[in-house]
Amino acid sequence: MSLTPLSDPHAPSHQDWQQGKLIELDINDLSDSGDGVGRYNDRVVFVPDTVPGDRILARLVRVKAQYAHAKIQEILVPSPHRIRPSCIVADKCGGCQWQHINYEYQLEAKKNQVIQALERIGGFTNLPVQPVLLPPVALGYRNKVTYPLSRSSQGQVQAGYYQKGTHHLINLNQCPVQDERLNPLLKEIKQDIYKRGWSIYNESRHQGKLRHLGLRIGRRTGEMLLTLVVTDWNLLNITEQAQEWLDRYPQLVGVALNCQSDRTNTIFGQETRCIAGQPYLLEEFAGLEFQILPDTFFQVYTESAEALLEVMKQQLNLQGHEVLVDAYCGIGTLTLPLAQYVKQAIGLEVQLAAVEQARVNAQQNQITNATFQVGTVEELLPQLNVAPDIVLLDPPRQGCDRAVIDTLIQTAPECIVYVSCKSATLARDLKLLCQSGKYELTYVQPADFFPQTAHVECVAFVKKVFGD
Repeated sequence: MSLTPLSDPHAPSHQDWQQGKLIELDINDLSDSGDGVGRYNDRVVFVPDTVPGDRILARLVRVKAQYAHAKIQEILVPSPHRIRPSCIVADKCGGCQWQHINYEYQLEAKKNQVIQALERIGGFTNLPVQPVLLPPVALGYRNKVTYPLSRSSQGQVQAGYYQKGTHHLINLNQCPVQDERLNPLLKEIKQDIYKRGWSIYNESRHQGKLRHLGLRIGRRTGEMLLTLVVTDWNLLNITEQAQEWLDRYPQLVGVALNCQSDRTNTIFGQETRCIAGQPYLLEEFAGLEFQILPDTFFQVYTESAEALLEVMKQQLNLQGHEVLVDAYCGIGTLTLPLAQYVKQAIGLEVQLAAVEQARVNAQQNQITNATFQVGTVEELLPQLNVAPDIVLLDPPRQGCDRAVIDTLIQTAPECIVYVSCKSATLARDLKLLCQSGKYELTYVQPADFFPQTAHVECVAFVKKVFGD
């Protein structure tokens, strides 16, 4: 976008385009971060808590030459897509961005987010993007929550999410997006921490014991885990309190401590110790049983992940003779269900603990044609003694390293299945694969793993060009 000259009679004056100034604005789009987007004389303005169709009075809060961030001062004309949020602190809490947006429009916006990324970043046209896979429910879906802890000015223990753009904690006693079976624990455990007199971590001073409260639940089994993230292991009478929690909550199967002593925003440290009960919960996923630890990566919306797996099975049309490589395999969440339909499945994962868990899960489900190796994709993929027919990618938000893309092009499997939680990095990586001339993008299925937020999950199928 080019900067509109200030000499232009329609351009904002210096006085208009300044921090603190009020402007009228029509919101006509949503950004990847979830903010509403409007234009003020050809300059972009990002405004949280707005919806396309809103006309608002906005106050500029951060002003740059070509764009600005603003906040709502008044809604002059509400969008037809605007609704009343389910949560009383939705306008403050940073956990959700879109509770004020009609859910049907959220799905439309997420599909558009995928299309825009593939067009603008990937350079693709005539996109095979399907409607967003509809989840069973749009609230009460999260199987995992991790809340930072703090104290109120009166000394009460608080847990919740940070206010948008700040480190000011919004205290919650319940959360409409987490599994409702976790709500009693959230309220009551804060009271127990207060009674025990345990100190709460202060990030500015890097002092205090308790940093985060983590809760997990098996959506199908109902089993729960409770984890306290601490700065050191010396938490007075924790064993006694852990047993009290197990006695009080029949579905709670384990209580753990995780030690994070570093001055960092990374929630979990390297070591977790089970204090009472068992160190994992059991969850049923795609007809299999998985052990999940407090810090295990597992999709937060179990049912949506299963639905996306079904799409993968339909598109791949597996015949039983294929060799599948699951890069970034984690604990085998996708490897093991797919292994039942192929000749051989190989999981690659850089984290040893995840690989060990994947092997346990394979054994628990009596799956013998799946093996798991520790290392990076670019190192392990060329060393395999078989040529994979299918490579499944499910990388972190930053996408694949260029070395991984180059290795895939050299390995040349018939099909690459790319699962992504960030459309921009998906588009970047798909462009690199298809620019090679070996592959074409054939099918894209978005799915809503994170209702009420701007995040969208996606699976893309890239197939070898005929005759290559």
